[in-house]
Order: sequence, then structure tokens, then C-alpha cells
Amino acid sequence: MSVLDRSALEASPLADLHAIASELSIDGYRRLRRPGLITAILAKQAGEPVPAAEDEPPSAPPRRAPRSRRTTKASEESAPEMDADEASPEATVEEEPSEAGSDSDSDETSARRRRGRRGGRGRSSARDEDAGSEGASSERGPRSQPESRGADGDDEGADGQLVEGVVELLSGGSGFVRVEPPEPSDEDVYISSAQVKRCETVSGDRVAGPKRAPRRSERFASLIRVETINGRPASELADSVRFDDLPAAFPAERLKLDSEDPTLKAIEFLTPFGKGSRVTIVGASRSGKSEALKRIATALSGDEDSVVHVVLTGARPEEISEWSQGPVAPAAAVSLAASEETQNGAVETVIDQARRLAARGSHAVVLIDSLDGCSPAMARKALGAARNIVDGGSLTVIATSSAPLGGETTVIALDVALASIGRFPALDLLASGTLRPELLVGPAGADAITQARAEVAGAGNE
Repeated sequence: MSVLDRSALEASPLADLHAIASELSIDGYRRLRRPGLITAILAKQAGEPVPAAEDEPPSAPPRRAPRSRRTTKASEESAPEMDADEASPEATVEEEPSEAGSDSDSDETSARRRRGRRGGRGRSSARDEDAGSEGASSERGPRSQPESRGADGDDEGADGQLVEGVVELLSGGSGFVRVEPPEPSDEDVYISSAQVKRCETVSGDRVAGPKRAPRRSERFASLIRVETINGRPASELADSVRFDDLPAAFPAERLKLDSEDPTLKAIEFLTPFGKGSRVTIVGASRSGKSEALKRIATALSGDEDSVVHVVLTGARPEEISEWSQGPVAPAAAVSLAASEETQNGAVETVIDQARRLAARGSHAVVLIDSLDGCSPAMARKALGAARNIVDGGSLTVIATSSAPLGGETTVIALDVALASIGRFPALDLLASGTLRPELLVGPAGADAITQARAEVAGAGNE
């Protein structure tokens, strides 16, 4: 090997210096810092004594020796250890702490960082797949002791007994399994947002699965995993066809409003819509769009076959209060002061829940007031989610908007001139219309709609 000078060695990578030191048989070279390592190489090449490795401070703390399986109980309790769900990427999913939250989130974060710096390692990556260890445990306080494992390898904690109840979701995506629905109780079980997303559970689903006892600073037990949803295995639902891939057909079953209100009667018979329809109520400001939607919500609230959700975006504070006192309380409500992103999120959350209901065979109706506050992409996504699933459920979207978005099966246009002088129904029949009305009201009903439109057109030409 050629003799190297100090400048050449200082320009060399550390890996090359280690290789040179190894060839020169320098003892303890890996414990030397870069300047000391270069000095040792130069001394070895010159035949001079090499400084002892102990003279140099170590470049990094020595690695902790692996603990023996027979570690005493005292050392087991004192040694910090990172849990598997802290090492898992999924454990970083943020959830709303809610009732099950810990009062020491900041302490848990600091402790986790200290454990990470000390090089603690998770016990088993297999726990990353356990739904109960995701999100909920990492946000609800420090752990007092490691959990015990079940015989099948699942981490079932100190409890592991089965629990069954009805899901009630919170605004952050997590929720509770109410064992005595609809009232909360101390026996309720926390379900993390990761499990909600994985199993696509919605409020009202009856789920069952093993739970674990609450850890230190936790008030409620946590669901380890979801085994059944509405009596069907969760794995079976997970393997089902994606909602967007389900075959759709034009609406063929009319949603009956059964109201004596003149506006609703005009809508029901002249612009009918059914299960799976994409409906927009359009018109200028103060044409009565919000009021018409509110009356439709009241009429549909008595339909036991459909689950009705209301989303208010960009609404006036007074309107939010009025809706909250009505027969259908809003599932999400953001005022006109909210950002576009916030309004998008409110609509998307409710639409996703309705999609899950429809995919499982239920009939869901989402009423949105209005789409004007959402981004164009979100408005199209919300309206496009509506469909009548062949041999399955349906998702109906009825939304107010200043103008049609395109792709609707029914457009209900309101005339601001008629509304301003109190002439109701203020329906602009020529601007309104239903695609394939014969499927909803039959051939005779479709002919009657056509005749009514012809009469309005003829009167307008006179």
C-alpha cells in the first residue's frame, strides 16, 4: 500500500479510513474519531507507536447489550421500552382524544422521544396489524406495563373479552362502541380512527370484537380489533367490491315526499327524483333554495327505509341553529366564515359515511346546503357519489347550488322573481327537468310532465 499524507487522508471518506486502518492492523480503530484515526494511520505508516484507542473519546455511545430473557422484575419495570405501535408508522395517525383522551399527551410525546433516543425497540412488528394498538393507545397516556399476549399471538391486554355494541363516531374519525345505545356508559369501548377507516364502519353499525382493559390515565377500554359488523365477518366486508366499482342503474324507485306544501307537491310531480338520484336545487340568491331543501329534509325524515344526513357548508349561523332544532339535525355544519378546505372536509366526511352505507345495501340520502362554498372538484365528487346500485343499496344526493354542475339526474330550478313576490311554488319548470322520468312515475306521469312544460312554454310565447 502506498504511503498517504495527511491531506489525502483528510479528504478520504470515513469508510476508506477504516479500511486502511484495518489493513494496517490498528487495534480499536473504530472507537477513534476522525482526527485521531488519521494520526494513528500516519503513525503506523511511519513505524511510530500508535496512540491507544482509549485516549480518544468514543464517537457514539456504546450499544446496549440485549437483555436476557431472565431479566429480573425490577429491571423489567425500570428499563424504558418502545411499544410496537409506537414503532409502527400507523401509530402516528392522529385521532381526536375525545372522552378517552389522556391528560398527559405532551408527557407521552416527550417520553416517546426519550425512548427513541435511548434506542428502545418494539417487541413485535406483528402488533402493527392489531387494530386496537393503533392511534388510541399512543394518544391516551403512557403505558404502565407491557400487555400480555393471547394464545393466538394477538395482543389482547389484560382483558381480551368480547364486547358488542353500536358505533358512534366522533368528528375526529374515532368513536365509541356504545354497549347500551344510544346512551353513553362507563362500559363503552373506544374505537380508533384507524379501525374505523380500515373496516369502513359508520355510526349505527353494530360491531363485535375483543377489548383490552384501560391503561394508566385511560378512562375507557379499547377495542383490539373488529371481528363482525352487523353480524357479518369484518374480513368478508373488507374483501367486498369497491363502491366505485359497483354497477349502477338509473333511479327507478321514487322518493315520495307526501306533503301538502305547494312547493313540495310541484317538485314531487313535475321534477321527481328517486333513490340514487343526483339532484341540484338551483337558482339565484333569495330564490328559496335553502327553504326548499329544509322542507324536503322534513318530508324525508319520516322515511324509515332511508338514512338521512344533512351537511351545511357556508351557512348563516341562524340557519345552523334552525336546522339543529328541526327533525334532521346536521351531521356536519360549518358557517360562511369557514375556509374552503374546512367546507370540503365536512362534505367529504358525510359522503364517505353514506357511501359505506350504500355499499352494504342501505339507502342513504345526503342533503347539502350548499355546494357553492366547496371547491369545484369537491362539489363534483359529492354529487357524483350518488347512484342506484344494482341489486343493492343507494346513495341520493340533494344539494343546493347557484347553477347546475352537470351530470344531475334531476334539476330543480327556482325563479327568484316569483319567490320575491310570494308566488309559490316558485318553480321554473322550463329550466327544471328529470332524466328518464318514466322510470319513476311511469309513462303516463312522464307524458303529464311533458304536457305541463309545453303549456308553460306556450304561455310564455303568447
